Amino acid sequence: MALGLRSAIGSDVGRRRTANEDSGAAGDRLLVVADGMGGHAHGELASALTIGAMLELDERLPADASGLDLLAELRIAVDDASARLAEHAKRDPDTQGMGTTVVALLLDGDRLALAHVGDSRIYRCRAGGLEQLTHDHTMVQQLVDEGQITPEEALVHPRRSVLMRALSTDHPVDADVAYLDLVPGDRYLLCSDGATAVLPDAAILDLMAAPTSAEVVVEQLITLSNDGGGPDNITCIVADVVEQESAAPQPVRLVGAAAEVQTG
Repeated sequence: MALGLRSAIGSDVGRRRTANEDSGAAGDRLLVVADGMGGHAHGELASALTIGAMLELDERLPADASGLDLLAELRIAVDDASARLAEHAKRDPDTQGMGTTVVALLLDGDRLALAHVGDSRIYRCRAGGLEQLTHDHTMVQQLVDEGQITPEEALVHPRRSVLMRALSTDHPVDADVAYLDLVPGDRYLLCSDGATAVLPDAAILDLMAAPTSAEVVVEQLITLSNDGGGPDNITCIVADVVEQESAAPQPVRLVGAAAEVQTG
């Protein structure tokens, strides 16, 4: 029996923002979260444009993409998104400087591929344990990697939100990509830092490992992030790896700016 992703998606403006610059999309085989860069021009547009580029990847791939390099396809889609930001800024100089993070999972048959730029994250819950599959592209994470500060110090560092790598209007960016082993029963979380800036890994694990539906976990992640102060927009996708017979394709679900902003 084939493996598939059964997912739930949600997004919330948080307690301290007046607009949602996050975007998310969840389909049968592609899951994406993009966090428009706060403090920059038109972060909501940047995230929505990025989601659009990623969804075109899904549309152009054949139903059976077994002969394709999924990692190369994800890199092409990220490059396309970056180019769209730059082209939009040429047409509308007011949007110069906009930017976004992106995390994505792409499923084809028994292959699952990951792409990542920025500080949005992907986690995997397997056999009662939680693993962060992405590595933050932030100044603070670089300081941790170099041994200059501890992970505990990083949590409260005043520059913890400074990105070292993101999609922007200024230059192309290299995405981290990787294949993941696909195991029935695994549960994945894709989220913006509106969740991870508030929730420690232990709290995320408690929710992810509970025998509750993906929809409930998404609701709980957003609620707890807001209960913790909701300092930023919060977008989460929770996806379970399940055995399933072939079924009719389901429509892509959009949340946040991708569901509201006109990108044409």
